[in-house]
Amino acid sequence: MNEAARGSTRDIARAAVRAELTRVALELFRRDGFAQVTLDDLATAAGVSRSTFLRYFGTKEDAVLAAFDGSDRRLADALRARPADEDDWTALRRALDTLIVRYRQDPAGSLATTRLVRETPALRARNLEKQYTWRPALEAALAERAGAEQPTLAQSVRAAAALDCLNVALDHWLVSDGELDLVRLLDEAFAALAAQRPGGTKRPGGTKRAGRGQ
Repeated sequence: MNEAARGSTRDIARAAVRAELTRVALELFRRDGFAQVTLDDLATAAGVSRSTFLRYFGTKEDAVLAAFDGSDRRLADALRARPADEDDWTALRRALDTLIVRYRQDPAGSLATTRLVRETPALRARNLEKQYTWRPALEAALAERAGAEQPTLAQSVRAAAALDCLNVALDHWLVSDGELDLVRLLDEAFAALAAQRPGGTKRPGGTKRAGRGQ
C-alpha cells in the first residue's frame, strides 16, 4: 500500500471514530443535559480514554458541532458553482441547500440537535462563532463570481443576511417542532428581504426579484 492509500485509510478511520464519538455525545447530552455531562462521562460511554476523546474533540462543544466542520468550504464551493448569470441573492439561497440537506435526511435527529444547540448557551455561542467564519468564505466567493479580488460592501451585507435568514428559518422550524418545512421557511426568509430591495423586478403577487448589483 502506498503512502497516499495509507493516508486515505487513516482519514476514513479517523472520520468513523469521530462520527461514533459524536453519536455517543449527542445521546448523552439529549438524555442528561449538556451541562451535566462531563468529558469523563463521554469517554466512558464511548469506551475510550479521556485522552483519546480529547484527541478528536478538544471540548464538549466541538463534539456536538463537528458536523458543521468544513461548512465554509462547502458553502463557498456551492456558491462558485452557481450559474454566472444568477443574481447573488438567488445564488446564496441555492448554496445554502448544501447545509439544509442534512436536516432533510435526518429530520428527527437534526431537530433534537438544533434544540440542544439553541437551548444551551455555550453551544449557541460556539455555533455563532463558527458561523462567523463562514461569512468571509461567502464574501470571497461572491467577489470571484463578479470577477473582483475583494468583496464589495453590498456583497458582505448579502453574505451576512443569508446566514441570518438561515438562523431565523431554523428558529421557526424548531418552534414548530419540525412540522413546518425548513426549505419553505428558508425560501420565505429570503423572499422577505428580497421584497424590500429597491431596484428589484416585481414578481406576480407583488414579490420582487433581487437584482444582481454590486
